[in-house]
Amino acid sequence: MDRKLGRTCFLRSGYCERGCLHPHVHCVVPPGGLSPDHTRWIRSPDNYFLPKKVLQKVFRGKFVDALKQAFRNGQLIFQADLKLLARPNIFAAWLRPLFREKWVVYLKPPFGGPAYVLQYLGRYTHRVAISNHRLVSFVDGQVTFRWRDSADGNKQKLPPLSVNEFLTHFLLHILPQGFVRIRNFGFLASRKRTTPLPLCFQWLGATQEPPAQGHASSTEDAPHLYPCPKCGGPMKIIERLTAAEIQLRSPPVVTAAA
Repeated sequence: MDRKLGRTCFLRSGYCERGCLHPHVHCVVPPGGLSPDHTRWIRSPDNYFLPKKVLQKVFRGKFVDALKQAFRNGQLIFQADLKLLARPNIFAAWLRPLFREKWVVYLKPPFGGPAYVLQYLGRYTHRVAISNHRLVSFVDGQVTFRWRDSADGNKQKLPPLSVNEFLTHFLLHILPQGFVRIRNFGFLASRKRTTPLPLCFQWLGATQEPPAQGHASSTEDAPHLYPCPKCGGPMKIIERLTAAEIQLRSPPVVTAAA
């Protein structure tokens, strides 16, 4: 089977329910792939997932091995109290106990179907760190928001945070420079999906629907109603914002034309 399976990864760094730093990655992997000669689709067996106890050991081994490789390649930077870990013998001693611990791996059958999965992941990839409805009040320099305590029967709680602490947690949701929120691999990769992706639809017996011809916007029906204030050309509506969304968005960066 072609090992370059399609995979979509969503990198998320920011809030958990309580507002603590909680970086993690969601991966969507299809149970199958194209044959090496791209002439058929090979479906994975229903039991292709590793058993939980096996996955605990495999994931632990792969993760620790990746840490070792990153250390050898000089990709790890240790600062402040962690500077001692830059020494190979100290780093090796720090890694050794990791193999004596049982790593937690959470597994459960999928639920809700593909549409639910996409809806669930969409809440992470296309929204800010915290929804507006969770913000309760801002009084005397304290921001109060709602969160569910899973350790206490999912009870809803209202912890207050100072403005600086709240903004610190909020900004942790912003990915570092050079990081990409969504990455696609295999037959879903942007530079190569034009060829293998139609084959996947073909061998799966699915038909690709032609792109929907959306209804022309009001600017196309009457372009003279929305002239550009700078050049006088017709403007096209691409998005409508509520008053609240306008206030939350930063002003656009003005760049001089060449």
